[in-house]
Amino acid sequence: MEFPEFKPGLSARVELTVTDADTAQSLGSGDVPVLATPRVLALAETATVVVTSRLIPGGLTTVGTRATVEHLLPTPIGRKVVAQAVLAKVDGRRLFFDVTVHDGATLVAEVRVERALLDRQRFIEKAINIP
Repeated sequence: MEFPEFKPGLSARVELTVTDADTAQSLGSGDVPVLATPRVLALAETATVVVTSRLIPGGLTTVGTRATVEHLLPTPIGRKVVAQAVLAKVDGRRLFFDVTVHDGATLVAEVRVERALLDRQRFIEKAINIP
């Protein structure tokens, strides 16, 4: 299977209005009613998937392999956050993204995500056959 050639600079953004379900209290990552760090990571990963999904041919997918999250400021319920993912580097089938998460003009988090480009069906078969 031939892999597409991704170029650094590709980008995408996704938005989330914080609800009770997105809070540290609800997700078990803390006891405060603000946007949870695991939800920040999920939002950042969603943005990276959107970047690649526009160009990836059928039969291929990307999977997350590494992420670092710097959750800088709290975001209360009802606020909208925007995650902007930019493909920073390509190394073979490894894709490296820089993601910023903003609440208006305020930087809430910076996330670095590494994804691997692979054959979707082979990946699923391998996962099913892990002892």
